[in-house]
Amino acid sequence: MDSLTQKQGAELVCLARAEIAARLGMNEEKPVAVDEALQARGGTFVTLKLDNQLRGCIGNIEPVGPIVDSVRDNAVNAAFHDYRFAALTPAEYEKINISVSVLTPAVPLEYKDGDDLAAKLRPGIDGVILRYGRNSATFLPQVWEQLPDVGQFLGHLCLKAGLASNFWEEGEADILLYQVQNFQEHSR
Repeated sequence: MDSLTQKQGAELVCLARAEIAARLGMNEEKPVAVDEALQARGGTFVTLKLDNQLRGCIGNIEPVGPIVDSVRDNAVNAAFHDYRFAALTPAEYEKINISVSVLTPAVPLEYKDGDDLAAKLRPGIDGVILRYGRNSATFLPQVWEQLPDVGQFLGHLCLKAGLASNFWEEGEADILLYQVQNFQEHSR
């Protein structure tokens, strides 16, 4: 997929906000995404923050349809179906900040052991998928902001996948990397 422009990204963020507003019964004009690039297939995540704290984040790594449809679905799911949070309220809606991440296809990372893995990761650039058997988890590149230490990042990713925090050191997990274009609202 080609890179999106800032204008296209802003359109996706507006689309996410409008979809959430519609589900809350608020009358916000819904933008119509007609840009051909936004009809391409792509993985997306929609992240909601309230007072700079995570308030919901849902997405899909693999494309399930056009980017615009993915953003619509993920916006609703982040606001109302993220199991970590209660459904978003109208009062919270007025205060949330929304970001949309459009993902590149994930590619496997070849590595020998934990040290090699840690050396090959690019903090702030790489999104990481960790898979081992039925266990899997991902962190978007933005998570590096909260967990800048590679060991900490991978440890939390292992825990998210239901594995021991030091499991990554064994070098047995499948690791895939991807990058994102992240588009954010200006602070509300």
